[in-house]
This record gives sequence, C-alpha cells and structure tokens, in this order.
Amino acid sequence: QVQLVESGGGLVQPGGSLRLSCEVSGMIFNNYDMGWYRQAPGKQRNLVASMTSAGFRRYADSVKGRFTISRDNGKRTVSLQMNDLKPEDTGTYFCNRAGAWGPTDTWGQGAQVTVSS
Repeated sequence: QVQLVESGGGLVQPGGSLRLSCEVSGMIFNNYDMGWYRQAPGKQRNLVASMTSAGFRRYADSVKGRFTISRDNGKRTVSLQMNDLKPEDTGTYFCNRAGAWGPTDTWGQGAQVTVSS
C-alpha cells in the first residue's frame, strides 16, 4: 500500500523560502520518477517539478530557476526547495509518482504553502 507523507509547508512572505519533504513507502521507489504537484485554490492539480531516479530534473516554466527538486533513493524521500516565493505559488503541494507512469491513485494530505505579505 502506497503511503506519501508531506511536510514543511507554512506561511511565508513574498521572496521567502520554504523546503518541503516527502516520505514514500509501499512502492519500489528507485523504479519511478517522483514529482511535486501543486493545487491552487479552486484549480486542478499540476506537476511543477519531477526527478528521475538517475537524477534528471524537469520543472514547470512557472517555477524554473526558483525551485529545486531532490531525492534520496536510500531514504525514500523527495524534497522541494522553494526560493523567491511568489503569491501565485500559494497552494497545497503533494508528492507522487511522475513520468510515464503518472501519479498513483493514493495521495497524501499535502503541504499547505501560503505566500502573502
């Protein structure tokens, strides 16, 4: 049974930074790309960053240059360092499988990020 546990959200002023973390269990972590998805209030969930097990990263244009995804295959964790945050980054962030397989049917509780002055 897949379990995804996100942590690290919070309230931050524009220009600030946050780091999100996700612990993954119940799947063969090294076999899959992993990603971070963002769901803004009233909008659909979209992939903002992904990383293959070999270390190749992809980013949505809206976060490129500001966000950095990383993963620890031994610890089965995936992280998202978010810098220079903007109000439009506000939303709930979820980690899940990414790439050709797409996300699993299981989602965690997410990490709420609010960027506001």
